[in-house]
Amino acid sequence: MTDQAPPPPHDEEENEVLRAARERRQQREAAEATEAADKEAAKGKRGWKTAAAAGLGIGSAAVIAALLYVNRDKLK
Repeated sequence: MTDQAPPPPHDEEENEVLRAARERRQQREAAEATEAADKEAAKGKRGWKTAAAAGLGIGSAAVIAALLYVNRDKLK
């Protein structure tokens, strides 16, 4: 997996929506880097497995963020 991003500055509190957005951005960057490496390793071949895995990761992060946002009042 990719390195963990540094925590946000102390003056800005990171809620679940911001955290999900940050994680989605990290996953997208990792998927792009992996896809670029796949293209270099296999000239002319598509990395469809990598793209599918990245899509599942991004989709699951979006679903989790939506569920956390909807249930935020129930968690308190």
